[in-house]
Amino acid sequence: MKKRPSDDARTRGIHELYAEDPEAADRQLWDREVDPTSRRGFLKRSSLLAMAAAVGGSIPFADRMPGGLIPAALAQSDESFELEGKDGLTVLNDRPINAETPPHLLDDDVTPARHMFVRNNGIPPAIEDIDADSWELEIGGESCENPQSFTIAELKERFEHHTYQLTVECGGNGRHEYVPSASGNQWTTGAVACPTFTGVRLRDVLEACGIADDAVYTGYYGADSHASGDPDRDPISRGVPIDKALEDESLIAWAMNGEDIPYLNGYPLRVVCGGWPGSVSGKWLKRIVIRNQKHDGTKMAPPSYSVPKHPVAPGSEVPDEDFVTIHSMPVKSLVTFPESGTEQSLDDPMTVRGHAWAGDLSVKEVHVSIDFGATWQKAELKDAPNRLAWQRWTASVEFPEQGYFEIWARATDENGRSQPMVVPGWNPKGYLNNACHRIAVQVA
Repeated sequence: MKKRPSDDARTRGIHELYAEDPEAADRQLWDREVDPTSRRGFLKRSSLLAMAAAVGGSIPFADRMPGGLIPAALAQSDESFELEGKDGLTVLNDRPINAETPPHLLDDDVTPARHMFVRNNGIPPAIEDIDADSWELEIGGESCENPQSFTIAELKERFEHHTYQLTVECGGNGRHEYVPSASGNQWTTGAVACPTFTGVRLRDVLEACGIADDAVYTGYYGADSHASGDPDRDPISRGVPIDKALEDESLIAWAMNGEDIPYLNGYPLRVVCGGWPGSVSGKWLKRIVIRNQKHDGTKMAPPSYSVPKHPVAPGSEVPDEDFVTIHSMPVKSLVTFPESGTEQSLDDPMTVRGHAWAGDLSVKEVHVSIDFGATWQKAELKDAPNRLAWQRWTASVEFPEQGYFEIWARATDENGRSQPMVVPGWNPKGYLNNACHRIAVQVA
């Protein structure tokens, strides 16, 4: 299993190398300043000559490149690891397991199970301890009028089945780009997926159990255990306001892409509330509570899945009372084809495609740029197959000369909000980075 090296590992021994061979140490530091694990790193030696040499040719629009950015060609990592049922993912942590998907592996309209990212807060129940036939879901809480329990078979028999394609994205997707760095898994762009989920509406089940007039929130509890091994601690227990829980697309799901939900993604039962941070879509689902107050489970309190109410200076300490819980995710897009680092003939136009999404909203437009955002051309954008699913976009671009180029993508939601070209306002936990995605292209 390969993992990204830590900063300490990458810098270990540099002082000894300086004592022996200063020029070699300089070269090694240069290599490390161009951090291969960051798609939007920063150069300390940012001369055009150095960048051009690093990418192996001229950079035609270098004068338009935002200051401080390194070429995308130097900011990518191809490391992968072996994980049963998954293919080509990059591991960020192995206890609990968290792994993201390189952008080019997210090119399918519907994300295959093998390419869906893994975001776990605790340790999944042992696969040999899971019996889907006897698995029970309990519905209760102070605002539940008729608490009940259901087996999966009873859910399937009693309630109407629904299938939706739903975008699920970790709230910390893109955290790696924040400076100063924020704590948590250092996701780049791959903590997002949009498979289909099949199950019953959360609303139908809650209504069957009786929703009291004072209900304002829901909460979930799963069968995963705390990484410390303490049986009295929940690894995570989050939820959503009652209005979100009652949406058509909010599901209690037992299937993904027409098959059992993958083990690491919540088999045999999970909640899915698309468009909001993936943390509200609880896995290995055992209990749902209807609350007469905002749910107070583990990781509901600030700073978890919360951002400052007002802009703050990078590195600031923010009091708990100045945080607000994240609801709908911001507008975002991803270039999924071609793979970053590809070579292209000057004589041929290049087909570019990807996905765009905007939390609870739809995407209105997507634009692409080949000159570091100085000019933009409109891409073709398809409608979503259903609400809360991502939208496919495509474009054809032509290059004016040979050299190093970057293709940038920028989406705009139905309310007119666009992605920022660079990392948005800093927050202590590194949430909601929706900066433009970019890939490298070498034109010859």
